Amino acid sequence: MRALYSLMWWLALPLVLTRLWLRGRQEPGYRQHWAERLGFYGRATPASGPVLWVHAVSVGETRAAEPLVDALLAAYPDSRIVLTHMTPTGRATGKALFARHGERLRQSYLPYDTAGMVARFIRHFQPRVCILMETEVWPNLIAVCGAHKVPVVLANARLSERSLRKATRFGALLTDAARGISLVAAQTEADAQRVRSLGVRRVEVTGSIKFDVVVPEAALAIGAALRAAIGPRPVLLCASTREGEEDLILPAFTAARATLPADILLLIVPRHPQRFDEVEKMIVAQGLVVERRSKLALDGGKLQADVLLGDSMGEMFAYYAACDVAFVGGSLMPLGGQNLIEPAALGKPVLIGQHTFNFELVTEDALAAGGAQRVADADALMAAAARLLSDAAARETMGLNAQSFANQHRGATRRTLALLRDLI
Repeated sequence: MRALYSLMWWLALPLVLTRLWLRGRQEPGYRQHWAERLGFYGRATPASGPVLWVHAVSVGETRAAEPLVDALLAAYPDSRIVLTHMTPTGRATGKALFARHGERLRQSYLPYDTAGMVARFIRHFQPRVCILMETEVWPNLIAVCGAHKVPVVLANARLSERSLRKATRFGALLTDAARGISLVAAQTEADAQRVRSLGVRRVEVTGSIKFDVVVPEAALAIGAALRAAIGPRPVLLCASTREGEEDLILPAFTAARATLPADILLLIVPRHPQRFDEVEKMIVAQGLVVERRSKLALDGGKLQADVLLGDSMGEMFAYYAACDVAFVGGSLMPLGGQNLIEPAALGKPVLIGQHTFNFELVTEDALAAGGAQRVADADALMAAAARLLSDAAARETMGLNAQSFANQHRGATRRTLALLRDLI
């Protein structure tokens, strides 16, 4: 099965590279560092200490990896980390988050999953361990790591029922790969049980590392400056919205203006930067006045627009800090939802849609704690926002519940680090 899988990779490679080039028309980062994706990295620099390999595919996984990366560098002061990604946005996020570590952290794209490319990566960097974040399972990568005696760890692992059903369709290809994983540190017992069903031998429940993320002071400062530019206006944030959701949110917002505070500001932050221009056109088509964050001066000017479009990278904490109520996107449509831990950690009332299968237990726990509220659709979202924005006491209580929920679940990084010691 793995031989057939490898053959399919080689046959598909011209199409994969063509798609990469075409995506580069909207995101230039896709046209950079191609050699890395093929397993070429130039002259190797001998490492003075152990090299720890952490793979975080995109933005969410990179942000989730921050507490673990910081803890690894602190626990192993002679080590260096190679942080790999698959997307330019993930790489840009890593650059912003980890610049403070200087030469102790190097970024690269993950090579495509062929045995030769992965083997070149391992020979070049000679990692002591491979730590994959959340849901990444690559059959050739795991097999080549096994051949080179590099233990593979799946950290902060989550596996929904839907993802498990998809995985079982690949039969022996995925189960063989699963058996090659040395350790899985799962977010919940339900995740652990689903992972065990694939044949992984060692699975431990550690909780979600995302609860351990420390809000950067710089992000809070930007959030405060953003709030000063907005002024006393109530702010409804729709964060990490996905394709199709703005088509629901914007008409609902327009229709609900009579029930919402008269001076409300709608702050929309699309999850994918290539959609910023598209979403701006959608806002204008609704007859709403829009301003882009990238053009907003934070030096004393006052924001007059109906909608602020969050078109910047690495400022999600700042957006959460500046809002009064936060809706977490990816949940109005069957996309699985996004992480609600960040707004909860900042003490913001959280609204979430019906489709949260990627973060099922975390969402249910937040709902049970009274820190989040589920809404049926975009109209219900606006009705819930109207109630919260008109009731300061309810808003404060819900925010405090959210923050308490987030604080109670800390500690996953420490537990994961303890499990990694023997492998490193």
